[in-house]
Amino acid sequence: MNIVILAAGQGKRMHSALPKVLQPLAGRALLAHVIATARSLAPQRLCIVYGHGGDAVRSALDAPDLAWALQEPQLGTGHAVQQALPHLGDDSPTAGSTLVLYGDVPLTSAATLRNLLHASGDGVGLLTAELADPTGYGRIVRDAAGAVQAIVEQKDATPTQRAIREINTGIMVLPTQQLAGWLGRLSNDNAQGEYYLTDLVALAVADGVPVRTATVSDAWETAGVNSKVQLAELERVVQRRIAERLMEQGVRLADPARIDVRGELVCGRDVFIDVNCVFEGEVSIDEAAEIGPNCVLKNARIGAGARLAAFSHIENAIVGPDNVIGPFARLRPGTELGADVHVGNFVELKNARVAAHSKANHLAYVGDAVIGSRVNIGAGTITCNYDGANKHLTTIEDDAFIGSDTQLVAPVTVGRGATLGAGTTLTRDAPPDALTVSRARQTTIPGWQRPTKKPKKD
Repeated sequence: MNIVILAAGQGKRMHSALPKVLQPLAGRALLAHVIATARSLAPQRLCIVYGHGGDAVRSALDAPDLAWALQEPQLGTGHAVQQALPHLGDDSPTAGSTLVLYGDVPLTSAATLRNLLHASGDGVGLLTAELADPTGYGRIVRDAAGAVQAIVEQKDATPTQRAIREINTGIMVLPTQQLAGWLGRLSNDNAQGEYYLTDLVALAVADGVPVRTATVSDAWETAGVNSKVQLAELERVVQRRIAERLMEQGVRLADPARIDVRGELVCGRDVFIDVNCVFEGEVSIDEAAEIGPNCVLKNARIGAGARLAAFSHIENAIVGPDNVIGPFARLRPGTELGADVHVGNFVELKNARVAAHSKANHLAYVGDAVIGSRVNIGAGTITCNYDGANKHLTTIEDDAFIGSDTQLVAPVTVGRGATLGAGTTLTRDAPPDALTVSRARQTTIPGWQRPTKKPKKD
C-alpha cells in the first residue's frame, strides 16, 4: 500500500503567515497528526504533496521515510496526486493500492482507514458520511441498485443531486495499477477549472472497476480545517476526547472542558487535575498526585502524592514523590527534586538537584546547585551562579541552614550542618557544623535626621 497526503493548499481563510498544514492542533501541526496516522498503517511508500509554504512545511516535518512531491501551480486534487506518481512505484498487477489523505484533515482514525482499506478490496474505496446539511460537499451519486456511479461537486450538482445527504469526505483508496491512466484522462471542464480526483470514480465505473464505500460514524473524523474558527472547534474535540480517556483511566478532572494537552499526558490512578492546566510535550503524573489550577507542565515527571499549588510552572524537570510545590513556583530545565521536598511561592529553581526533605519555602532563586537532604533555604536566598561569562556550581550539604537574604557566590560549598546567618554574602566555603556570618556591624547614629524637602521659591 502507498499513502499520498495532499498538503499543498494555501489556506487563505486562515489569514496567517504560517502554512495551513502547520497550524497547531493539540500541540502538533495538522499535517503531523495525519503523518502519524499514516505511519501507523505501515505503508510501503508515504508521499507528501506540498506547495504553498513548501520550504517551511518540508523543513518542519521532513523525515527519512517521507517522499516529497511539489505541486506548482495548484490545479486541483487530481493534479496533486499526479505529482506523486513518480514516488508510488510501478503499475504492475501487484502494485497494490494507494490511499489518499489530506493534510488539513487531522483526526481520521487508523481504525476508520483500515475499515476503508478492507472495504475497497481490489477496487476503489470511498470514505463517506451522512450529513444533515451537506452544503459544500461533493455528493455520492448511486444508481437504483445502490451502486456508486460518480461524485458530483457542490458547484456542479443539479438541484436533485444537491438534495443527497451522503457526501464524499475526500479520503479514498485507488488501485495503483490504474491510477496513472485514470489521472491522464481527467478533464478540467468544470466550474473551478480544476482536475478533480473525484472524477476518477466515474472513470472506474466506466472501466468496470468496483467502487465500494465505508461510512464514518463521527463527522469530526473527516472534518477539515480552513479557518481559525474550524481549528478551534477541532481543538475542543481533541481535548474532550483526551479528557474522557483520562477519566476512564481513573483521573479526576475538576472540569473536563478546561484542560489542554499539547503532547502526551500519562497519569496514574487517583490523579486530580484542577481547571485551566496546560500540559506540553511528554508529561507523566504518578498516582494520587494533585495539580492545582492554572499550572503549566512541559516535559515533566511528577511523583506519586506530589501536590502542585496554583500557577506553578514546571519545565523539563522532575518533581519527586510527596513534594509540595507552589503556588507561583517555577522549576526550570535540569531541576530534579527528591522525596518530600517543599518549593514554595515565588521560588525559582534551574539545573538544581535537591535531595529529600529539603525546603525553600519562599522568594528564592537556586540555580546550578546540588542541595543535600534536610536543607532549609531561607527567603530571599540567591545562588549567584553566573559571572557574566560562565556558570558555576553551588553545593549545599546535608542539614545546612541558609538564613534569609543570603547570596552564595559560586563556586562555593556550604558544609554539612553549617548555618549561614541572615544577610550573609558567601564568597568562600562555609565549614561544616559552624555559623558563618558576613555582614557589617550594626551601628546607631544618635540624633541623625532625615533630609527634608527645601521650600519652593516664589
